Amino acid sequence: MSFKVASSPHQRLQRSTAQIMRLVILACVPGIVVQAFMFGYGIIIQLALAIATAWCSEAIIMFLRKKPILPRLADNSAMLTAVLLAIAIPSYAPWWLIIIGTAFAIIIVKQLYGGLGNNLFNPAMAAYVLLLISFPVQMTQWLPPASLQVFALSPMDAVCTIFNQFSCSGFSLQQLQSSADGITMATPLDSLRTDLSQGMTLTESLEKPIFYSFAGAGWLWVNLAYLIGGLALIQLKVISWRIPAAILVSLSVFSAIGSLAAPDTLAGPLFHLFSGGTMLAAFFIATDPVSASTTNTGRLWYGALIGLIVYLIRTYGGYPDAYAFAVLIANMAVPLIDYYTRPRTYGHKQPRPKND
Repeated sequence: MSFKVASSPHQRLQRSTAQIMRLVILACVPGIVVQAFMFGYGIIIQLALAIATAWCSEAIIMFLRKKPILPRLADNSAMLTAVLLAIAIPSYAPWWLIIIGTAFAIIIVKQLYGGLGNNLFNPAMAAYVLLLISFPVQMTQWLPPASLQVFALSPMDAVCTIFNQFSCSGFSLQQLQSSADGITMATPLDSLRTDLSQGMTLTESLEKPIFYSFAGAGWLWVNLAYLIGGLALIQLKVISWRIPAAILVSLSVFSAIGSLAAPDTLAGPLFHLFSGGTMLAAFFIATDPVSASTTNTGRLWYGALIGLIVYLIRTYGGYPDAYAFAVLIANMAVPLIDYYTRPRTYGHKQPRPKND
């Protein structure tokens, strides 16, 4: 056996900000492809609108601050914010929604605090909360997954629906949300919340086609795709495993406890892990290096806090999916978490115990 001694710095992978952001965007591709297949081509248009708005917003602010524009655009941070927001909103949301959200994320949440590295909150999630509170109807108009859609939509239909809320054939967005029996479809989390409030049991609600056994038609495959992309980021050492693991373990533990305590009304871990935006938030949103905790122990507490808040809001709150709120609340707790989880300085002496 040989003992190797190396001088600092010990970091082996030297990646620029642009490279890291690019890798995260590429890891989103499997999830984006599956999401487009399951919920329509509208996500591609939302991505184009979001990226264009992010670049324009970043360029305007850099111009006003009299700073170089092209180097800031080249770091891909604005593009990543745009991508995360675009894939979080409904695929056929009106065009102005994504423009308002992206501009707010870049101008207010990111640049108002000094730009990249200075923002207190995750820009994409802050913009998502703004849109959800300001435009709740538009932010909940998800189409049924492909297997349950009555009207098949072409790429041109996606363009027509996003820009005038009617498909090229004249169907409104409300009609496109309807199933074969005329009932307006909702996301699995929305549907479960509504069913339970009407006195149905968990078992009765999960028998609906929208749930696809336990997680939700379409949403199961979307979450699996983002899980694959997230694991790739961990393998490439772009993100730490601690935050995603803490979120998933925390959410699993609390949902398991709830399911054991009230099996007729509270869903179990599999439903919570593979419904909504669980994998997207755990691997791509909560791991934001600027607004997340920076210590190894702190990342575990940070992720566990997000998992707990998500479960509490999903179960008892007014919003079916809660990752945006959970991430923002955890962002506010980061200074406190980092303060109490700072590693002890090398050579620091323990205080000598007093004699009795």
